[in-house]
Amino acid sequence: MLRGIHVPLVTPFDASGAVAVDAIEKLARQVLDQGAAGLVALGTTGEVAALDPAERARVIEVCARVCAERQALLTVGVTGNDTRSTARALAELPEGVHAALVTVPYFLRPGERGVDAHFEALAERSPVPLVIYHIPYRTGQAVSAATLRELGAHPKIAGIKYAAGGVTQETVELLAELPEGFEVVCGDDAFISPMLALGAVGGILASAHLETAAFVELAGAWQAGDVGRARALGHRLARLSAALFAEPNPTVLKGVLHARGLIPTPDVRLPLLPASPEAVSQARLVAVHPGE
Repeated sequence: MLRGIHVPLVTPFDASGAVAVDAIEKLARQVLDQGAAGLVALGTTGEVAALDPAERARVIEVCARVCAERQALLTVGVTGNDTRSTARALAELPEGVHAALVTVPYFLRPGERGVDAHFEALAERSPVPLVIYHIPYRTGQAVSAATLRELGAHPKIAGIKYAAGGVTQETVELLAELPEGFEVVCGDDAFISPMLALGAVGGILASAHLETAAFVELAGAWQAGDVGRARALGHRLARLSAALFAEPNPTVLKGVLHARGLIPTPDVRLPLLPASPEAVSQARLVAVHPGE
């Protein structure tokens, strides 16, 4: 279900500050046409916390239409740090959504038993399969490989977006013994190549807005056992990811997309601030693009 590269779309804004719906559709079509397996709407890269309910609904509507046309997977981010409100949000997902990316409860630090109970309760009530979003440096809650494997045995939990900030012993232990049907995708862009080498099936990568085809090729090379090609691509794309994350995501990415004429402004919503010209220029130097 999760195999391949999935792009967590930015939410472009026009000069008036409104969501630029046409630009979302353009980006969605471009990355899918270049080989992405699916889209993620309303993720952190999409500045979901800064969107109102009507804007969120419009983003989902556009992404669902494009994914239906391209027969691609649409995953929607569902955030919340209490179980009841998260369950309600899952129940309200519209038609055309194939999976929900659900963050480990943040700030509360409920412990691993609480995380386990949270996802078990959501899985019983969700209309779509769940993808756990494990990102402890944002949530404040570590979750062990053993607990993640236990959750992965649930038939409604399809996989995990793994963004632990690096490749650790826990990462190795998780990928060494996965429940049947439970897939790991990388969520730390710079570590996509080593994660694929260890057995991840793909990635949810903001960096894949750019050089989408190269990220797709990287995943294919590891799956085909073409180690030499995979290593070369992995090193180059890691440099791109480092440049794009030099300042808070998605500020640099939006700067580059705007410079390429793909979104109408580089604007983000407070508390984010636009990326510095220096960071955008450096990322443009690293990214391969005809004419740049």
